[in-house]
Amino acid sequence: MSGPQESGVFTALRTQLQEAATEFAGGPDALEGILLGLVDDVDRAVREPLEIFPVCHHSPASALAMARRLREKQPKVVYLELCEDMAPLLSELRNCRLPVAVQSFAGEIDGFPQEWAPLSVVAPITEASAEYQAIAYALDTPGVELVLVDRSSDHVYQWDRAHTADTGDNGGASAEEDTAKAEEAALHGEAVGVEIGDLRPRFAELEEHLLRHGKVRHWSEWWHQYVEVPLGDSDHDTYRQVMFLIGSLFRRLAPGDGDRVRVDEDRERYMWTRMREHLAATGAAPEDCLYVCGAFHAASRVEEFGVHGRSGAFTISPRTATTWQYGLIPSSHAAIETQFGLAAGSVSIAAAQWQKSLKRTKVRPYRLEGQAGARKSRAKKALPAAASAAEAPATDRLSGFLHRSPVLDGLDEAELLGWSVDIVRAARRNGYLASTADAIAVFETSILLAGMRDRAKPTPYDFQDAAVTCIEKDRVPGRRDVRRLVEIMMGGDRIGQVGYEALPPLARDVYDRLEPLGLKLQQRGVQRALLDIAGRPELEACSDVLWMLRRLMPQGAARPIMGERRLGERSIQESWDLALGTHQRALIELGYEGVSLEQVLEQRLRREAYGPRATTAGVLAAVEDTLLYLRSGRLADELGTHALKVLAAERSVDGAPEVLRRARALLAYYRTSRPTLPAWIESFVKTGYAHYCTLLPTAFRDEDATVGQVAAMLGFLFSMESLALSLGCDRTQLELAVAQSHPDDPSKTALLWAAQVQLGTLSRAELRARCDALLDNPLVVPAYPRYLSGFVHALEPVPGLADVVVEAVSNAFGRLPDTVLLPWLPLLITTLRKGAADLAPLLIREAGRIFPGRLPALDAWVPPWRTPQEDPFAASRARRAPTAPRGAALLAAHPSACDAVAGLLGCDEGWAPTGNAGAPGAVLTVTYPVTAEAIEALLASG
Repeated sequence: MSGPQESGVFTALRTQLQEAATEFAGGPDALEGILLGLVDDVDRAVREPLEIFPVCHHSPASALAMARRLREKQPKVVYLELCEDMAPLLSELRNCRLPVAVQSFAGEIDGFPQEWAPLSVVAPITEASAEYQAIAYALDTPGVELVLVDRSSDHVYQWDRAHTADTGDNGGASAEEDTAKAEEAALHGEAVGVEIGDLRPRFAELEEHLLRHGKVRHWSEWWHQYVEVPLGDSDHDTYRQVMFLIGSLFRRLAPGDGDRVRVDEDRERYMWTRMREHLAATGAAPEDCLYVCGAFHAASRVEEFGVHGRSGAFTISPRTATTWQYGLIPSSHAAIETQFGLAAGSVSIAAAQWQKSLKRTKVRPYRLEGQAGARKSRAKKALPAAASAAEAPATDRLSGFLHRSPVLDGLDEAELLGWSVDIVRAARRNGYLASTADAIAVFETSILLAGMRDRAKPTPYDFQDAAVTCIEKDRVPGRRDVRRLVEIMMGGDRIGQVGYEALPPLARDVYDRLEPLGLKLQQRGVQRALLDIAGRPELEACSDVLWMLRRLMPQGAARPIMGERRLGERSIQESWDLALGTHQRALIELGYEGVSLEQVLEQRLRREAYGPRATTAGVLAAVEDTLLYLRSGRLADELGTHALKVLAAERSVDGAPEVLRRARALLAYYRTSRPTLPAWIESFVKTGYAHYCTLLPTAFRDEDATVGQVAAMLGFLFSMESLALSLGCDRTQLELAVAQSHPDDPSKTALLWAAQVQLGTLSRAELRARCDALLDNPLVVPAYPRYLSGFVHALEPVPGLADVVVEAVSNAFGRLPDTVLLPWLPLLITTLRKGAADLAPLLIREAGRIFPGRLPALDAWVPPWRTPQEDPFAASRARRAPTAPRGAALLAAHPSACDAVAGLLGCDEGWAPTGNAGAPGAVLTVTYPVTAEAIEALLASG
C-alpha cells in the first residue's frame, strides 16, 4: 500500500541507497525499490504519533532499551502485543519465580475439530525480556494502564488452523544433549507459543547468506554478535530505527507464504483496531502511550496502521463457544529454545548478558513488588501531574549507525581466563581428563577463533567452540558433553516456579491434603515419603491422594516404592518417590479440568468408558479404578452397566484375555465384600456367556484370532459357567458352539480337544491316544510344538489338564530321536515363552509334583501314565454275593413308598407275582453293575 507523504528526515539516506542500487544493478530495478522501501517503512514508523517500541523475543538489548525508555517517557498507557484474554493473569507473576509462561487452556472445545483437543496457548516470560519490563512498570506504577491488544487465544486457533511448529536450528546440538534436556524442553507440552517480538528471517537464502558472511554457526549467534552487542549501549532513537530497519528487511524479503502473511497482517489490523478503540473510549492522548510489539509488526504496511489509519474496514470475528481457562505454568530456558526454534543455550547466554549489561550501564530495571528472587525496591512515586516536555523531532540516526565501523570491545583477559578455569573444573567433575594445560589451550583457542571471525573479543559462542575442541575427546564419559557444560556455566537452564497463591484451586488442595507428610513438595527433585498408615491413620487420606496422582499425572510425579492398591486390599505401610515440583505444569493443568482430584478422575473415567473407541476391557478397567481410587459404588454400577452395551456391540475377541482377567477380579471382589452380587455383574456374566458362545466357532477359524484370545474366551465360559447356569443360561449353547468349531491351526486344535475333555465329549484316554498318534506321524512331528502351545494355553480354561500336558511334553522328549527333537526344540521354547509365559509356572509346578525330587530316584522312576491302572471297583465286585440284588427285597418289604411313586408316574400295572426271580429293576442292576458299584464305593468312602 502507499503510505502517507514521506518526511525529509531520511532524504540523504534515500539518495545514498538509490545511488548504490544504480551502481550495483546498472540502473533502477527491484533492488532500488526494496532499499527505498526499507527507508520508507522506518520513516513511517518513526513519524507515528503513538510511539512504537520494537522489540525482539527475549533480547537483553530490547529489555535494556525498554527500561531506559520507560524511566524517560513515563507513559500513562502501555499497549502490549500479547493475547488480550491473558490480562487478568499478569498480576500473578509477582507470586512466581521466572521464567514462567502464561497459559490459556481448553479441554472441552466447541467450534474446532475434536482431534485438536486439548487446546493450549502459552506466552513465556523471562526477566531479561522487554515485555516483562513493561508489565512490571505498568502494574507497579500508580496511574498507568496496561492494555493487551493482540488476538485472543481463541483467534490463535481460528486464524492459524494448521498450528504447526516451526523447525529452528539447534545449534549443532547432539542427540545426547537433546535427551538430557528433554524434560525441561517439554515444560510447555504441545502448546502453541505466542511469539512476542519474534524476529528471524523467513527467507532461507537470506539467513544462509548472513550466517556464512558473519562466520557464525546459527542465527542466535549472529543476532548476539551483530545486533545485541552494537545496540546494547545505543541511544533510544538509534535503537528504534535499527529495529525498524531489521523488521522491514525481514518482512520485505519474506517468501510468499500466503497463510502466514495473512495471519501477520490480520494480527496487525487487530492490534491497531483495539488501540484506536481504547483511545476513543478513554480519551488518552497518543503522546502519552507506548506500543510494545515485535519489530516485524512495527514495520507494518497495512492500511489500518497508526492512530489515523483506516477504520471500519477490518471486522474482528466473534470467538467460538469454547470455554478457555487461564493459569501460569513453569517454564525454562530450554523450553523456550525448543518451542521457538532457538539454539540450545541461547536464552541462558542472553540471561547472563542481561546481568552483565545491568552492571555495566547501571540501568535500574523494573521488577514486580514481591517477585520471587527480586530485591526489595523503594516505593514508586505516582506520575507527575504536569505534562512532560515535548519530544525532540526525529533525526536520522540510521545513516550514522550504518556508516560507523563496529566498535571492537577490548579483550577482557580476566573474564576469559575465569571462563577457561571454570570449564576445566566442570569437565573434571563430569569425568573428563582435563588439566591446567587444557585451560590454557581453551584460552588461546578462544582468542584464535575470535580473530578468525573478525572479533576482537571472544563471544560465549567462540569460547564454547574452543572448549569443545580442546577438552572433548572421542567419547563423553558422563551425562553431559562439553557444550552442555558451557551452557550450565554461563547461567544454566533456569527453571521457573509458580507460587502457591497463583496455583489453581485443585493444585492448592493437593498441597494442603499432603501437608501431613511434612515435605516441601513445591521444590524440584525427587523426595521420599514414608507412610506408616497403621501407626498414623490420618495418613490414609494422603495415601488416597497419592494413588490418584499416580493415576492422573505423568509416571515420575508419584511413584510407589513399597505398597500396592488392589481390589479388597489396603497397605498398612507405603513408601513413595514424589516429584510434584518437577511436574508442576501437569498438576496445574489438572486444575483446568476440575476443582478436586476426585472430580477430575471421575470425568476422565467417564470419558474413557463412553468414548467412541471404548472397549469392554477398557470399561471394566474404569470400573476397577472407580472402586480402587474413588470407592464409589454408584459410579461403578453405572460404568458396569455400560460395559454390557459395549460387550454386546463387539464383534471381535481381541480384548478377551483382559476381559477375563478383570471380570474374575471384580467377581472375586464383590463376592468377598458384598452380601449379594450387583445386578450389573450378573447381567454381564449372562451376556458374556451367550456372547462368547456365539463367537466361539468363528474365533476358532479366524486367522486373526490368536490361541491366547480363544483360550481366554473358553476361560470365561468355563470359569463363569456355574454362575451363568444359576442365572438361567443353557449349557447346550456351549456344547453346540464347541461342536461347531473346526479349527485348522494346530494350537487351536489342541485347545479344542481340551474343551471337549472339559465338556465330557472326549475322554482323557482318547486325548492321550491322539497325542500318541501325533508323535507316530512323521508329517505332524514338525508341528508338534504348536500343539503343545495349544495345550499350555488350555491350562487357562482347563487347569486340570496340567498332568496331561506334562505327559505330552515328556513323551516327546522320550520317544523322538535327537535328529527330530533338536531341530524343533528352539521352536518349542520360543513358542512357549512368547505365547504362554504366564501359564508356564502352573506347568512347572505340575512337573515338579510328578517327577522325582532327587536324581538317584530317577533311574527307578516309572511315569504315572505308564503304571497299569487298577479297577477301583474290583474289591466291591468280589464281595458281591451271587444272590439276587438286596434292593429287591427292600422294595417287597416296604411297598408303600413304591406305590406312591408309581401313582405319581401313572403306572397302574401292579406288583408282579412273587414267584418271579425279582423286580425288573434288580435285573438292570445285575446287567449293568458298574453304576451301582460306583455308588457303593462313594457311600463307603463317605
